[in-house]
Amino acid sequence: MKDDYTPPKVWKWEKDNGGEFASINRPIAGPTHDKDLPVGQHPLQLYSLATPNGQKVTIMLEELLEAGFDAEYDAWLIRIGEGDQFGSGFVAANPNSKIPALMDHSVTPPRRVFESGSILVYLAEKFGAFLPRDPAARTEALNWLFWQMGSAPFLGGGFGHFYAYAPVRIEYAIDRYTMEVKRQLDVLNRHLADHRFMAGEEYSIADMATWPWYGQLIAGKAYGDAATFLDAGIYGNVRRWYDEIAARPAVRRGIMVNKTSGKPAEQLWERHDASDFLTRTQDKISEKTEG
Repeated sequence: MKDDYTPPKVWKWEKDNGGEFASINRPIAGPTHDKDLPVGQHPLQLYSLATPNGQKVTIMLEELLEAGFDAEYDAWLIRIGEGDQFGSGFVAANPNSKIPALMDHSVTPPRRVFESGSILVYLAEKFGAFLPRDPAARTEALNWLFWQMGSAPFLGGGFGHFYAYAPVRIEYAIDRYTMEVKRQLDVLNRHLADHRFMAGEEYSIADMATWPWYGQLIAGKAYGDAATFLDAGIYGNVRRWYDEIAARPAVRRGIMVNKTSGKPAEQLWERHDASDFLTRTQDKISEKTEG
């Protein structure tokens, strides 16, 4: 990168100007190709990938099932690196071409729900779960849900991109976003010093939204060695909260759905039934293929 770079009068799109993940973004909207979305046997059809935003929703669905609700779902893998999000079917489900997207076929016509926070609220209201009924507690849960939705782009698109993925290391950009992420972690750490969960004593969609981003960052599961770089050990209250949620069976299942990296035993590319966690993880599929 040239130190004397001067932005042109009119910016022009070059396909190689975005670094490692240039292919997942474009300066225009709309589909690039015709491709219908698959539809499984359940009313709830999820189209996603196990990024933090995708994991929010699969955690919620697995928590609903764990709690006894009839929330069975099909989860279809959207490979954003291959442009699945730009297919006509996906664009119809989410005109913003970002995962996750949910189609609810229990209503006529089927209802689309996009943006992870919107999906969490939709499911919470549909099933009457994981969003407090007390007005004060409900407001607090929504406060923190929207805090996460507004803050995470600084973590993922800002800090994560420039620290881990940008084609060049830019000290100014890394310093700027590191300062903001550490400020956000301090916000969380101070809040969780006096609260078991994000909305108080009740586990809610605010936790499901925040945990995949900030909890896993603190636990060293995001952006390489970012936890060391951020001195994550000083955020003890966030770590306590992370550990409690990480131990929940539904969370352990939820983060596996639509996962395509890491240990094969923890990857469930598609989920159509509860038994898939025992029979369709990538290690089991490899065993069948080799056999």
